[in-house]
Amino acid sequence: MINSRSAMRIITTVAEAQSLERPKRRVLVPTMGALHKAHGELIRVARERVGRNGEVAVSIFVNPLQFEPGSDYERYPRPQEADEDFCQKAGVDFLFRPTVAEMYGDDRSVFVEESSLSKILEGESRPGHFRGVCTAVAKLFNILAPDAALFGEKDFQQLMIVRRMVRDLNFQIEIIGVPTVREEDGLAYSSRNQYLNAEQRKQATVLYKALRAAATVSEKSAGDLIALARKVIHEAPLARIDYVELVDAETFQPVETCRPNSLLVLAVFFGKTRLIDNIRLG
Repeated sequence: MINSRSAMRIITTVAEAQSLERPKRRVLVPTMGALHKAHGELIRVARERVGRNGEVAVSIFVNPLQFEPGSDYERYPRPQEADEDFCQKAGVDFLFRPTVAEMYGDDRSVFVEESSLSKILEGESRPGHFRGVCTAVAKLFNILAPDAALFGEKDFQQLMIVRRMVRDLNFQIEIIGVPTVREEDGLAYSSRNQYLNAEQRKQATVLYKALRAAATVSEKSAGDLIALARKVIHEAPLARIDYVELVDAETFQPVETCRPNSLLVLAVFFGKTRLIDNIRLG
């Protein structure tokens, strides 16, 4: 079914999406919904990239394959009407919002898995997560056939894994990274921020504080930088560190000293809510 709300089309089936007339250029913003200011920035950049006669597509799909057992799949926010209004106001040309049944058959047996970058950091903490991401993104690319797709740099490991998938599987799609968008106090925008209670939200600002502290010192040793970041995070009593690492931004392998293309990455729990962030160093 295709609905119309002003100029934006809302499409819910694969067949309808694949039957759309192709514009000169289509840029896709893949999301899981619960849209916020950072998604708005992705859409803004997409509009710049498509040009006058191009088309901005947004997909909203809460992908069950990328949620590990015991995670927040069932409670993940799904504000359908608010997301539709957000996209319409942002000037999206069409919104692809499939159901799980539309995307995956009950007897599905094919998955897309990157086997190098996805084994560490987020991949280690969330087994199977990136297999789910790659499978869903590959399907979206096949269904919507965009010329380019945008991903936020807050999820930097995801961005690089999608780039690797596109390279290795020969998708003719440009992958564009968009800098992290932050709230006024430095916390990176995330749909999961709304899980935080008032005190957790107040203390979550320590993440960016820790990244900035590491970025502004002259010390180049990975051990010292990580220790500094951990010290700052521990100033927040509710913070529970999953990992803090200094890695190469291409390979995600640990580095011993800060050098060009180094990335300081972290994942921290506040209660059951797990937040990630990163900053380039060197």
